[in-house]
Amino acid sequence: MDPGVHGEYRDPALAKALEGRIRALRLERPLAFMHVCGTHEHTIARGSLRSLLPEGVRLIAGPGCPVCVCPAGDIDRALAAARRENVVLTTFGDMIRVPSSESSFEKAKAEGCDIRVVYSPLDAVQIARESPGKNVVFMAVGFETTAAPIAASLAGDLPDNFSIVPSMRLIPPALRFLLARSAGAIDGFILPGHVSAVIGRTGYAFLEEEYGIPSVIAGFEAIDVLRAVYELLVQVTGGRRGTVVNQYRRVVHEDGNAKARETIARFFEAGDVPWRGIGTIPRSGLVLRREYERLDASSRLRLPEPRNAVDIRAGCRCHLVILGETEPEACPLFGGECTPRRPYGPCMVSSEGTCRARFQYRSVGT
Repeated sequence: MDPGVHGEYRDPALAKALEGRIRALRLERPLAFMHVCGTHEHTIARGSLRSLLPEGVRLIAGPGCPVCVCPAGDIDRALAAARRENVVLTTFGDMIRVPSSESSFEKAKAEGCDIRVVYSPLDAVQIARESPGKNVVFMAVGFETTAAPIAASLAGDLPDNFSIVPSMRLIPPALRFLLARSAGAIDGFILPGHVSAVIGRTGYAFLEEEYGIPSVIAGFEAIDVLRAVYELLVQVTGGRRGTVVNQYRRVVHEDGNAKARETIARFFEAGDVPWRGIGTIPRSGLVLRREYERLDASSRLRLPEPRNAVDIRAGCRCHLVILGETEPEACPLFGGECTPRRPYGPCMVSSEGTCRARFQYRSVGT
């Protein structure tokens, strides 16, 4: 994107004009719009966009951080692998400090486990090639966007000593879950641009066809978010049945990225999996297909099934933040016992976590 076009999406004058158009709409009742994207939360908090909205319009954060919704049981399983002799555990950096039931990758590394941060699943594959005497395990965490490169890494000439701990989640089933749980408390969705680049607008067809709830695919600049809010308000105040609008057409196509979806489907299928602090959501995760079970670290290393996993520590409200049922600032631990330097819950650990964003930009607009 050239500087001129990029600047358009951060133009203060355009933001002010959008604020005026938003405030000019007549609201008949309070409205709550949910986003399910950690990057959107950072954009909103950094730009103090909530302060531009009229009273009665709330932007709430949902389960948009894949690290935050990674259940403790999956981390326990990866730690069990890391504690085996001749095992190298590889992981994205955001996962290093996320608490498991009793520990974390960071603590296990300090205790002597060979745990390495990688920037790509291909880096983990390369480590396996360079370490023929080791079992190299990759902690495969992410939504559809990350699932695509993870699947692509499995499509190459894999060394026999490489396996993964699958912990990938899917956004559309989570939206169904939230609508069933909210009983009308969610008036519209701001949909994640990166996930949408994979599944396209058609990936959300059920929101339009089954629920008629206003939804907007948005990019990650302040203007993108404000335009999404305006579109949601237009739909609600217009009294018509809600539709899914793609306002991120510079990146997202109607049907998304077919090649990425085909690659994911080659290795994975949808399964019933737990989300941290939320419980099991039907067909909301990606599990290896039977013909590729040899790539599952649990099978390869015969790892025990985690028992009594602890997702939420006493006093932590991360699960309620993830569900959009409370604000981070309402947690008594926020900014005191729980900070990015000393995180108590997963929402403060990850760079995409809602608590992390609110803490980082807590002075913006005040």
